[in-house]
Amino acid sequence: MSNSTPLPDQGQQAKIDPTVAHSARVWNYWLGGKDNFASDREVAEQILTVMPDLVDSARADRAFLGRAVRFLVAEAGIRQFLDIGTGLPTADNTHEVAQSVAPECRVVYVDNDPIVLTHARALLVGTPEGVTDYIEADLNDPEMILKQAARTLDLTRPVGLMLLGSLNFIVDTAKAMAIVKHLVDAIPSGSYLAIAHPTAEVHGDAMIEAVQRWNEAGSAPMTLRTSSDLAAFAEGLEILEPGVVSCSQWRPEPDDFDARQEVSQFCVLARKP
Repeated sequence: MSNSTPLPDQGQQAKIDPTVAHSARVWNYWLGGKDNFASDREVAEQILTVMPDLVDSARADRAFLGRAVRFLVAEAGIRQFLDIGTGLPTADNTHEVAQSVAPECRVVYVDNDPIVLTHARALLVGTPEGVTDYIEADLNDPEMILKQAARTLDLTRPVGLMLLGSLNFIVDTAKAMAIVKHLVDAIPSGSYLAIAHPTAEVHGDAMIEAVQRWNEAGSAPMTLRTSSDLAAFAEGLEILEPGVVSCSQWRPEPDDFDARQEVSQFCVLARKP
């Protein structure tokens, strides 16, 4: 791991097992980061032998986050974000994008990974006008997330709810649907839901095998879902154009990832009426 990584306290350090690959650190490796262990790099490379395009998926996912947040702040007028499944800080985190457009934006990050918690201090450096906060909580407990987030966010005003690369770790689809509904029901009209999720619809068997390899070696099992599943998560909401698409194809900008190439990470952005 990079020497620049903040040292966890003893309690958090005890929770971190460097011998077991973790999704946040594997994702960090694919994005070109240095906050990962040998076990993460080994599993990441093993998965890339069957699905080399996952590096493109990671980068396209990150680009989608940036475009979605910029749209929400600049065009939709959103000034509050609840980002669940934060992952390790990289370039263009949610608060950096949002506060670059409107410095007064308030952002709450949520994760239950101890290695992410050690990086919380980096996530909390925002603009003087805005607020950034980090809470340690599990997506399986949405009520606890909402309770803690309410200390920083005004949940009577519109919120940008970000679920990028997190719902895939809720393997039971009915449970995942219930969690999303719980969160969306708690935020007001004019709020937005953003989801990014891995799928086998682009690369088929190769992506299925990649997930199988992860589930055999990683710290938490994950699942794949279809574009129809993502649309179902947004049931009752107004799905914005271009709908459920590859992350590379959601309103691409000229200097973004090649929009002609589909990646195995689909996304959707929807508004609560």
